[in-house]
Order: sequence, then structure tokens, then C-alpha cells
Amino acid sequence: MAFAEYLGNERNGAGGQALPFSPAVRAGDFVYISGQVAMGDNGEIVPGGIEAQTRRTMDNVKQALSLGGCGLDDVIKCTVWLDDPRDFWSFNRIYAEYFPNNKPARSTTQAKLMVDAKIEIEAIAYRPQG
Repeated sequence: MAFAEYLGNERNGAGGQALPFSPAVRAGDFVYISGQVAMGDNGEIVPGGIEAQTRRTMDNVKQALSLGGCGLDDVIKCTVWLDDPRDFWSFNRIYAEYFPNNKPARSTTQAKLMVDAKIEIEAIAYRPQG
């Protein structure tokens, strides 16, 4: 059995361009989620401000987690990049809705993001394989 299982690597971005990474990778009992942005089903960044983009990004994180048999309750660490630090409090309010109980460790920093994204989130989840 291979140590790593690459999950969901058939995704496309804007204009149908193939994305050269896996949304999730299971390595033993850990599932690593690639940085997710507010990409809609059409491969484009959803319109709207930080609140709309945070919701879509978190929904994309949930979808990527499901590829590895995980949910938000399994997340132990998130890394967040915000394009504009002034969005921190609005982002934080929406983010907290997704983690009402067990709150994972988190790092948040400012970074210039790609393709009009205001936010990017990657996550690490832990779920022992049955």
C-alpha cells in the first residue's frame, strides 16, 4: 500500500485549465488540504467581498476534506492568507461559524493572492483509518 493517496486531482480552474495539484492528500491518518480559494463551480472566483469569499472558501475546504473521508470536526490546523488585513474581523466572524466547538490551531497572515482571491485557506485533518 502506498503511503500517500492523492485525492481529487482531476479539477479544472478558469477557462478549463487543469490544476496541477491534488485538492487533498491522505498520508496515514492525516489528510492535507491544498490551499482553497473562493473558486466557484465554473473555475472562477465568486463575486462579492470577503464574507462571500470566506463562505465559498470554507465550503471548498469542506468539499476537499470529504475526499479524504473527513469533515471540519477533524481539522487540527488551518493556515489562512488574507489579501487585505482590514478584512480580518469580517473573515474571523464567518470562519468562527464553521468551527463552533473544537477550534483548530490557526495561523493567519497577509499575502498577495492569485486570481482576484481575497482569501486562501489550507487545512490539516486527523482521522484514523478504520
